[in-house]
Amino acid sequence: MSSMEYLKKNHPCFGGCAFNAGRIHLPVSPGCNIACRFCDRQVNEDEERPGVTRRVITPDEASTFMDRALQLCPSIRVAGIAGPGDTLATDNALITFAKLREKYPDLLKCMSTNGLLLYEKADEVIKAGIDTLTVTVNSVDPATEAKLNDYIIWHGERIEGEEGARILIENQLKGIKKVADAGITVKVNTVLVPGINDDQISDIARTVSGLGAVMYNIIPIIPQAGLKDVPKPTLEQIVKARKDASEYIQVFMHCQHCRADAVGVPGISEYSAQVYQGRIGARETFSHG
Repeated sequence: MSSMEYLKKNHPCFGGCAFNAGRIHLPVSPGCNIACRFCDRQVNEDEERPGVTRRVITPDEASTFMDRALQLCPSIRVAGIAGPGDTLATDNALITFAKLREKYPDLLKCMSTNGLLLYEKADEVIKAGIDTLTVTVNSVDPATEAKLNDYIIWHGERIEGEEGARILIENQLKGIKKVADAGITVKVNTVLVPGINDDQISDIARTVSGLGAVMYNIIPIIPQAGLKDVPKPTLEQIVKARKDASEYIQVFMHCQHCRADAVGVPGISEYSAQVYQGRIGARETFSHG
């Protein structure tokens, strides 16, 4: 069985809707280093979307929650880290993956990142034994990216506008190539924002495919935070974006907008409340830097 065939059978974010493979998201990454205008990270029990968790845990706690999750859902095949902040903004995710690699060698290790530090930390990502990496690339044009992201925190410096966007894109693209060349399977996410990047999907898909990404996921924006007034993409816009991207790369069609503490089989079971019970800090916010 090829690596992609194995992923399609065992990784919910690479398979279709007819799978029974579970995943756990370990919310060990509290901080972020970019300021996406549509992002609203929170600690709460109510919202079903990325960037939300019931609690933030430490790398040392991850194994305890992993054990609890496997007891509740033995079909878990993937240990993922997708926030609630960026996984490379702190060392927590890489430390966690190193611990998981020793205790759970058969689990797929999956990480999501905005990619600002991906090129710089690529060797660490590779060494941590990560199997699949998702990078959110919302544009390959700095002028467009600057409309979606207010600023980046780059080596302690706040850099705004197109200069920050250019640094972000450059590191995303160089990072994707470096980890893909090392054998890590790369998926790219794009948040589809009508009137801003909906006419650039082909450019993004063509670019990341040429660098080694093998899967593309288009996520309709949830209007909130600084982009709360933008319209949601229509079904026609989503279909067109997927069609545009499919000319260059395989498109994933079944994204569930999972929380940063999701546990179970997407669309079938959800155990996050049982796994991450206690210590709720409703509407707690996060810092950048």
